[in-house]
Amino acid sequence: MRAIAIITARGGSKRIPKKNIRDFCGKPILAYSIEAALQAGVFDTVMVSTDSEEIAQIALQYGAEVPFYRSEKTSNDYATTNDVLLEVLAEYEKRGQTFDLTCCIYPTAPFVTGKKLRMAVDQLCASDADTLLPVVPFSFPPQRGMVVTDGMLLFEYPQYLDTRSQDLVPHYHDAGQFSLMKTERYLVNRRVLLGKILPMVLDEMEVQDIDNETDWEIAQMKYRLMMEKEKHES
Repeated sequence: MRAIAIITARGGSKRIPKKNIRDFCGKPILAYSIEAALQAGVFDTVMVSTDSEEIAQIALQYGAEVPFYRSEKTSNDYATTNDVLLEVLAEYEKRGQTFDLTCCIYPTAPFVTGKKLRMAVDQLCASDADTLLPVVPFSFPPQRGMVVTDGMLLFEYPQYLDTRSQDLVPHYHDAGQFSLMKTERYLVNRRVLLGKILPMVLDEMEVQDIDNETDWEIAQMKYRLMMEKEKHES
């Protein structure tokens, strides 16, 4: 079984300049995704898809491949992750290389580890699912959510107003770290979030969206705590 890890790292971050290669706890944040994929030991190819020569150089420095750059079509602000993945897989196929598994790893995902990626491969291969997606529970029940209408707060779901929190069905959201697909099914679905999706539920302390400076600082604190925990458990 052949597997590829595709790390999507475009150069045009607006909210956090050079976000994908900014220093995170001592090294470029991109390095964590590359190292996790290499340490997993389950990928025949670990590549970075980028439009930036600077990102490409750092990717190569940490052991990833950059056999080609993104096209102009997949380098703009409107290109989706699916556009990038489909382009990469098509380019490899032109070169005579196909893969049974495709793993998309985000470049700002320092909480991804080789162990998690190995577990993901084992779990997906043992299932009939098309895709495995790491998710995290919402910290507050969405069923208790409120909206502002005409300047007043209204419960979006008033039927749950008196329901105990423990009796509400847990809701999850994408952890924003990676997705793992059976390539043949992905090429049929042509979207990561279609078909049968197997969840990998993560702890909230190992998940952090990084969209602004505050997020960045919180992510570094969580990462240090995760490393400290692993040190004590080893």
